[in-house]
Amino acid sequence: MDKSQALLDVLNLEMIDRNLYRAQNLSIGTKRVFGGQVLAQAAIAAMHSVPEDRYLHSLHGYFILPGDIEKPIVYRVAETRDGGSFSTRRVTAIQNGKDIFILASSFQLKQDGLDHQIAAPDVTQPDKLASDYEIAKHFKELMPEYLIRMLQEKPIEFKPVEIPDFLTPVKNTPFQHVWFKYKGKLDDDMNTHKKILAYASDYNLLLTALRPHEVTVHDVQLASIDHAMWFHRDFRVDEWLLYALDSPSASNARGFTRGNIFDLEGRLIASVVQEGLVRNKRKTK
Repeated sequence: MDKSQALLDVLNLEMIDRNLYRAQNLSIGTKRVFGGQVLAQAAIAAMHSVPEDRYLHSLHGYFILPGDIEKPIVYRVAETRDGGSFSTRRVTAIQNGKDIFILASSFQLKQDGLDHQIAAPDVTQPDKLASDYEIAKHFKELMPEYLIRMLQEKPIEFKPVEIPDFLTPVKNTPFQHVWFKYKGKLDDDMNTHKKILAYASDYNLLLTALRPHEVTVHDVQLASIDHAMWFHRDFRVDEWLLYALDSPSASNARGFTRGNIFDLEGRLIASVVQEGLVRNKRKTK
């Protein structure tokens, strides 16, 4: 099956009852459910419970337990509040009778107000860059099997501006830039673009926290702990977007990371913050 269509399929929730949904999983080459998938599915469950004129503008989630890739996930929505301009929803993801993820999300009417943003970074444009999948294929003979699985072809195409060194990492500044877009063509429904952006937003964040250290993903245990996201302006995720990432701090086996997402015109369309587990598996330099 086409990867882009497979992603849309797993983001299409089955309604079990009012505010209760079931969803399947999409493997990214690991035994656990990808955190971005759970985040997106929870956001979709919340979307189903609000009036059509209210749009998702922020979400805050906590990853509690790893998801089993072989079992469906159930999402339960609590209609916390509907105000004059904002609606708040709480979503719990359940697997094997246990909460594996919780989400708080906020929706708002379209309203006029002040408008400003920071400037987009001046980086190489995506048409001049290779994708991470193309880079991985080039070095396939030298790469360990676990890394090949993680860099399999995805429904989202990623083009790193700073070429990653998968084999012999060196110390770098805690910044990176990655272009990305959904591989298929989407309609104009902004909820569809937002749920796919939520899915894609979980990529590359914690990897940014590794850049100042002489380690690879083989040397550390990585797992998302919490994830927050704000949608600022309308966008298309089937057109190139730039993820400008940084990691201000890593300490106590946790990495703190941030990301601003810009479109090709330099408009800031979303911002992301995540903290995750970054625990050494073995001694490193």
